[in-house]
Amino acid sequence: MRIISGKLGGRKLFSLSGRRVRPTSDRVREALFNILADRVAAATVLDLFAGTGALGIESVSRGARTAVSIDNSRDAVRIIEKNISRLALEKSIRMIKWDIARNLNCIQTTEPVYDLVFMDPPYERGLVEKALDNLHHSRSVIPGAMLVVEHSRREGLPADRGFLDMADQRKYGKTLVSFLTYMV
Repeated sequence: MRIISGKLGGRKLFSLSGRRVRPTSDRVREALFNILADRVAAATVLDLFAGTGALGIESVSRGARTAVSIDNSRDAVRIIEKNISRLALEKSIRMIKWDIARNLNCIQTTEPVYDLVFMDPPYERGLVEKALDNLHHSRSVIPGAMLVVEHSRREGLPADRGFLDMADQRKYGKTLVSFLTYMV
């Protein structure tokens, strides 16, 4: 696993062994960032269910101002912190260990700050709906922000979310990537 492009392009990332974490493949990550293009530069990024931290790190490599990576797994947190340290990104990326399905009080604000959000929860566990609701209740996402949600083709997005508008959706093998605009 490596950083695709930007100032850190080509640098390798640590990953977890086994099947506990399903990192976004280099091919899919490259496609995502090609679609996002100019939205990444100077963005304030939130990476939910961060796994290895690759999406937040790739964002910073491509010019994002800052990133916050959140994951509940102790092993994932350890790997993300190792990747942040290896790449000397301590000033640009913050890691938070938190149960996103419970709430996102760890980022709750009075002034929204995030304009680009990545969400890659474990597939088919009902976590997309919980995470979207918790994100909305955190009041941390600015109107017009882009939410990029990776999910199984068998697990659609929850319907009737008045605060989200589907901008695009792409298929990559068994994965769907939905690009949502935050409308609040």
